[in-house]
Amino acid sequence: MEFWLIITKVAMIIFIAINCIRAEVENIPWVVFVSLLYFCINITLYLFKQHMVKRTLLSLSIVLSIVSYHVVHPLFIIVLPLTLIELASNFIEKKLVLLVIACIPILYIHKDIQAIYGLVAILSFMIHSISFVHNRYLIKSETQIDRLRKAVQKLTKHLNENNEYIRQSEYTVKLEERNRISQEIHDQIGHSMTGALIQMEAAKRLLTIDQNKATELLQNAINISKDGIENIRLTLKNIKPPTEQVGIHRIKLLFDEFSTKNEFITNLTHDGDLDIISPIQWKIIQENITESLTNTLKYSDATHVSIDIKVLNKLIRAEVKDNGKGAEKIKKGLGILGMEERTASLNGKIIVDSTHGFSVTTLLPIQ
Repeated sequence: MEFWLIITKVAMIIFIAINCIRAEVENIPWVVFVSLLYFCINITLYLFKQHMVKRTLLSLSIVLSIVSYHVVHPLFIIVLPLTLIELASNFIEKKLVLLVIACIPILYIHKDIQAIYGLVAILSFMIHSISFVHNRYLIKSETQIDRLRKAVQKLTKHLNENNEYIRQSEYTVKLEERNRISQEIHDQIGHSMTGALIQMEAAKRLLTIDQNKATELLQNAINISKDGIENIRLTLKNIKPPTEQVGIHRIKLLFDEFSTKNEFITNLTHDGDLDIISPIQWKIIQENITESLTNTLKYSDATHVSIDIKVLNKLIRAEVKDNGKGAEKIKKGLGILGMEERTASLNGKIIVDSTHGFSVTTLLPIQ
């Protein structure tokens, strides 16, 4: 608001100076002095935030305009309307009243400048009103931005707290799992190994006294050791998740992250015995899905993406399909060529179709 008012006042001072020079007024130095004084007062006006100081400077500017009108040059009266409007706006909210106040001096000035004064008064009122509306809009926008900034900070704080909670939860789960495994090894495997060691120590002592008894104890130790090894195998088998759970879980995490970041409608389906899919095949499928999703994000303008994984009689089929614009002619870039090379390393094949949206199908033989 202040910027436009300053520009308007500068324009009026320049207009007065030009007219005085063209009219070859004798007191040009006084015109320059009054112009500079008026400019200094009004620049100082916008440097202070206190209402009392502003009103005092505005009143001083009004007095200067009136005195300059009588003493220096009548044209100095045209800087009066804008100053009157500024001062009156501190006490009056109705806009039309401000225009009336600005036009009152027209009744007391020379007739030859009444027209230009009236025009300047109307122009000053319009500029002040537009500046006021613009300033109110800026204040409203800044308030909204501050409110949004606080909301973002609050959400960021909650997110950090949630991330910390998740991290602590993961750490707690890991500790609990380590404690469970340690206890299981101690209760089952540790006892078995201790029993076998006792049997072998006893057999060692009986080797020279009673070989039959020593042989019996050694056989018991062997049996206990076998049971201990079997317990170790079962424990490790229970700890290690099935291959199909690891593979499909990774695909689901990848797909969920893609959907969250890019606001796509997504659908993941699978059918058949996923346990047949080997770890290396899961790796190829995941890499091809990642590349397909990247292409969808870059080129398709799609809103829906689906992934379908099926285990057939002799093939593993993984399809990524979107509802995007597709392409009349498929150009094989580094992405598609990379998928073909990866799939071919396992004697598989890539099928790319762009007739209805865009789809990439990975076919791998069951090993």
